[in-house]
Amino acid sequence: MIRLIYNLLFPIGLVLFMPAYLLKMRRRGNYRRNFGQRFGFYAAEVRRQRVTAAKTWIHAVSVGEVAIALKLARKLRELDPAFQCVLTTTTTTGFAFAEKEAPDWMRVMYNPLDFLPIVWRAFATIQPSRIVLVEAEVWPNLAAEARRRGLPLALVNARLSARSERRFRRVRALVAPTFRCLDLVCAQEANDVARWEALGIRRERIRDVGSIKYDPAETEQNSDFAFDLLRKFGIDRDVPIVLGGSTHLGEEEILAEVLRELRSEFPTLKLVVAPRHVERTRDIRTRLQQLGLIVALRSESEPIAAGAPDCLLLDTTGELRDWYRIATVVFMGKSLTTHGGQNPVEPILAGKPVVFGPHMENFARLATSLLENDAAVRVQDRNSLAAAAAELLRNPDARARLVSNAQRVLATHRGATQRTAELLLALKSQKSAGS
Repeated sequence: MIRLIYNLLFPIGLVLFMPAYLLKMRRRGNYRRNFGQRFGFYAAEVRRQRVTAAKTWIHAVSVGEVAIALKLARKLRELDPAFQCVLTTTTTTGFAFAEKEAPDWMRVMYNPLDFLPIVWRAFATIQPSRIVLVEAEVWPNLAAEARRRGLPLALVNARLSARSERRFRRVRALVAPTFRCLDLVCAQEANDVARWEALGIRRERIRDVGSIKYDPAETEQNSDFAFDLLRKFGIDRDVPIVLGGSTHLGEEEILAEVLRELRSEFPTLKLVVAPRHVERTRDIRTRLQQLGLIVALRSESEPIAAGAPDCLLLDTTGELRDWYRIATVVFMGKSLTTHGGQNPVEPILAGKPVVFGPHMENFARLATSLLENDAAVRVQDRNSLAAAAAELLRNPDARARLVSNAQRVLATHRGATQRTAELLLALKSQKSAGS
């Protein structure tokens, strides 16, 4: 009955929210390409590529989840040379990143909207042998259809904060039938196991395997191309650099003010900023120029006439992991002017000290562990950010200590990718939940 109501209300909600959805897609760009896949319409070329070999359907929302999916898929291919998959994603940035990184045994598509006729068309086209959801996306019709067809359904790198658990508990009667469709939940932390169980999933289906995102093994980085691009813009690889990773509104100006303040002590200091949403690039450039900075864009084909810029704006997607290698100090965005925080793992794996603001709710346990182990620095405002950055720029031993401690914290997740892949491959001979 609950799912019947959901399917009756879905078209109404789609009509109400479609204008805002299309506007958001337009702002992010390139939304027209393969747009029909979101509604279960696939080009003839896609339909012709149906093959009889069993395929895994992996769904990842955006760039961060796609990176996890790619890392997991490569491990699955290593363990099973016949492994092939379809990777679906929701956002245009996630799609672009997935297409850029996908090997030839993987097809990249947009995830279908969770309306039953659309889901049926997606299943008919993809013809999966198992479905793997990354982190938090469990849709009612997708889950129910997997169960009806007897297909194993897994949630990997499962993320469930205390706040999300409380929210789900209030509507447990509505969400429990969907969560019970899961055959396997690979939790990131031991504390998550009880939370997932409280939502109706049987304990034996929940495994504490660690975080694929935090697994330090097999993380490849192309360290040369970022240094080569810096040289193109007249920036020597030995100059100190503060890098703002996945910044949000207001944080770019704070970093610019920090740069101007610290230049009295570090006259060659440069700023590299990677906005979380690249569609904000033009506005960010204007605001930083108004603060007196010379600003260049990563995508510009030629260096700016004014010489080496004060700030380089990264207006491309999927490259941030490699850019961390050029930083002296990294500030994690979405932690000063808004709530949530961004993932500090990639700069730590790149061997860089991490500074973040008071709002790291999306990575609360990791942030707490880093702070407790003297493995990161937390700041409260612009002034404390400037002080922390100055101290780290002055003191290479302090930078090395933070990095060493942080990498020890991440070591507890070593092997999470392997453990998750082995559990997924074992699902191929199992029945669906509730059988």
